[in-house]
Amino acid sequence: MSLSVEFGLSLPNFHLEIKFDAPAGITAISGPSGAGKTTLINVLAGLVTPDHGHIEAHGRVLFSSHSQVNLKPEQRHVGYIFQDARLFPHLTVMQNLKCGRWFRHLPSDPEAIEKIVTLLGIEHLTTRRPTQLSGGEKQRVAIGRALLSNPDVILADEPLSSLDPERKTDILPYFEMLRDQMHLPIVYVSHDADEVTRLATTHLQLKQGRIQSS
Repeated sequence: MSLSVEFGLSLPNFHLEIKFDAPAGITAISGPSGAGKTTLINVLAGLVTPDHGHIEAHGRVLFSSHSQVNLKPEQRHVGYIFQDARLFPHLTVMQNLKCGRWFRHLPSDPEAIEKIVTLLGIEHLTTRRPTQLSGGEKQRVAIGRALLSNPDVILADEPLSSLDPERKTDILPYFEMLRDQMHLPIVYVSHDADEVTRLATTHLQLKQGRIQSS
C-alpha cells in the first residue's frame, strides 16, 4: 500500500510544489512554522484543492487536474487525526467512534469497534463525553475514530503538540502500533525532532515550498 503525491498550489504568502511517495509506515514531515505543513495535509484530505497535480492512494486517484478528478473528503478513504482531537462534545466516546464509520457510509460493525476499543485501551471510557477525558484519552479516541473509517491512508497533523510530556509518552506507543500493525501509509506532521526520530520510517522536510529528504 502506498500514497503518491505530486501537486502545486499558490497561496498569498507561499507557493507549494510538492512531490513524494509515502509507503506503508510513518512518513514524517517536518519544517518551520508557516511552511505549509497543515496545508499539505489538507490537500491530501480534500479540504484544499491544489492548482494542478495528481494524488493517488493504492492505485486509486484522489485528485488529478489532468483527468478532472477531485474526490470529496468523505470519498477519499482517509482517516484524519487532528492536533486537538476534534471530538463532538455532545456525543459519548462510543458515538464519536461510530462517527468514523457513519461519515464513510459504512455499515455498523460491532466486532471492528470492539477490536479498536480494546487495542486502544478505552473500554472504560465509552460512555463518557469528551469533557470528561484527559488530552491523551481524547487523542486515543481520535485515533480510534480514524481507524474505524476503514482508511487507505491516515493523516496526522501534529497530533501530540497540545499534550504535556507525560501525555505524549502515553500516546506515542499507539502511533508505533499504527506504524507496525496497520500496514497503511501514515503522513505525520510534527516539529518535534525526538518524536520524528522515534516514529518515522521515512522523514521528509518541507523547506521553501518543496519536500526534501532528510
